[in-house]
Amino acid sequence: MANSGGSAVCNGHLHSHRKQSDSSQNGDCRRNGAVREAQQNGKPHFYEKPIVESFEEAPLHVMVFTYMGYGIGTLFGYFRDFLRNWGIEKCNAAVEREEQKDFVPLYQNFENFYTRNLYMRIRDNWNRPICSAPGPLFDVMERVSDDYNWTFRFTGRVIKDVINMGSYNFLGLAVRYDESMRTVKDVLEAYGVGVASTRHEMGTLNKHKELEDLVAKFLNVEAAMVFGMGFATNSMNIPALVGKGCLILSDELNHASLVLGARLSSATIRIFKHNNMQSLEKLLRDAVIYGQPRTHRAWKKILIMVEGVYSMEGSIVNLPQIVALKKKYKAYLYMDEAHSIGSVGPTGRGVVEFFGMDPQDVDVLMGTFTKSFGASGGYIAGKKDLVDYLRVHSHSAVYATSMSPPIAEQIIRSMKFIMGLDGTTQGLKRVRQLAKNTRYFRQRLQKMGFIIYGNEESPVVPLLLYMPGKVAAFARHLLNRKIGVVVVGFPATPLAEARARFCVSATHTREMLDRVLEVLDEMGDLLQLKYSRNRKSAHPELYDESSFELDD
Repeated sequence: MANSGGSAVCNGHLHSHRKQSDSSQNGDCRRNGAVREAQQNGKPHFYEKPIVESFEEAPLHVMVFTYMGYGIGTLFGYFRDFLRNWGIEKCNAAVEREEQKDFVPLYQNFENFYTRNLYMRIRDNWNRPICSAPGPLFDVMERVSDDYNWTFRFTGRVIKDVINMGSYNFLGLAVRYDESMRTVKDVLEAYGVGVASTRHEMGTLNKHKELEDLVAKFLNVEAAMVFGMGFATNSMNIPALVGKGCLILSDELNHASLVLGARLSSATIRIFKHNNMQSLEKLLRDAVIYGQPRTHRAWKKILIMVEGVYSMEGSIVNLPQIVALKKKYKAYLYMDEAHSIGSVGPTGRGVVEFFGMDPQDVDVLMGTFTKSFGASGGYIAGKKDLVDYLRVHSHSAVYATSMSPPIAEQIIRSMKFIMGLDGTTQGLKRVRQLAKNTRYFRQRLQKMGFIIYGNEESPVVPLLLYMPGKVAAFARHLLNRKIGVVVVGFPATPLAEARARFCVSATHTREMLDRVLEVLDEMGDLLQLKYSRNRKSAHPELYDESSFELDD
């Protein structure tokens, strides 16, 4: 997959980071100097390691049995719906009122059928109530169901010291109160909990200004603006940046907040295949050549939207090549660093630092404080003109309540901790420990024979389960062994690619990880989950494609 001279895999071909070459029909990759020196808060950084990502395909028999499982479940679902329609079986799901029986159905669609007949069977593996801080160990409230997961009741028992492999607590900063959080307590006493106003009215505090200045310094950009909700940072700001007559080119695996923001903007949306530069360049070329539909006028604006680390795939955006394309075709780049800021890069400054690039290469830097910083909210950062424009036109600034002061202080103390402004190097040690834990956990899983997705440096580790029955058994068995995991299926993933998603933390000890790996090894044998044939980057539509068609 890689050679010793600094080569990497890009669209299925080996190339050198030290050399620049043009892309062509044979699939060669375009380089834009990814190894050039970058100045990140005064510290040079070179990215010379190969980009190693794995998207191994499942064996054919696994996919056959997976679809058979869903097919059998669907047949029984229709049979049970028949029994419900005739009153033989009680229906606990939402149904149309009798006086609305002639209306177009409000609830009856495939998603509702799936929820009622498939999801409900394994619903106990989601929404588990936690009754402690989301540290490396947490406590889970035990619950049982007497009606096949339609309702739950608590038993009064608490499952103590469950190893937390599901929370986004990458740096371990979401913990119980201790003396290091004294400043948060002081701010709570001085400011209270709520602001009770928007940023445009009486809701801009000196704490918000302090936080925004610190975020700009952390990211090495001109300015930043913070918002009280991470999801709304995308969904409410994208419509302020693009509108009718603009074109959005969105990665097919972008988060729902990016998708919603794009739809609300009224801009034309076109999708490119995940991390596939050939697909993106084809759309960019067509957009420049043909312009808008019917009129063929030039697009007012072309915006490329990507994520830093993709939360369901564990992959890292191919930023150097995307920046090269956006410069070539004069497009803008919007990057969501919700999962990568604080967790990726030598000092935790995200994907830009990870590749050793200039922050000015990304026009709009977005991120959230909900993962690595142990808080809530999000930010938009970049040039001062951009931030000043959003202060006036952002829907969040105009209509949403400002960020809570104690939350702002929590982010400030966390960011200072990472930057070393607290007078220690503990923050940097946490970032490095997270990288060590991530590599160790991923390498061990691969050696065991599991199919895992994503980049070897990504702390988000999807482990493919495929079959719906195994999804439920996997989560239930692990909880019985006092390991808490997140399992994910349709519609958050493709129907046949259900998975468990592990989130590695810097505060996971080697003993904890070894304990989890030991149990996973047992579960892999018990449930026959070790599907890997040790073929990395075998996903052809992601890495080895020279011709394709995309729907508008």
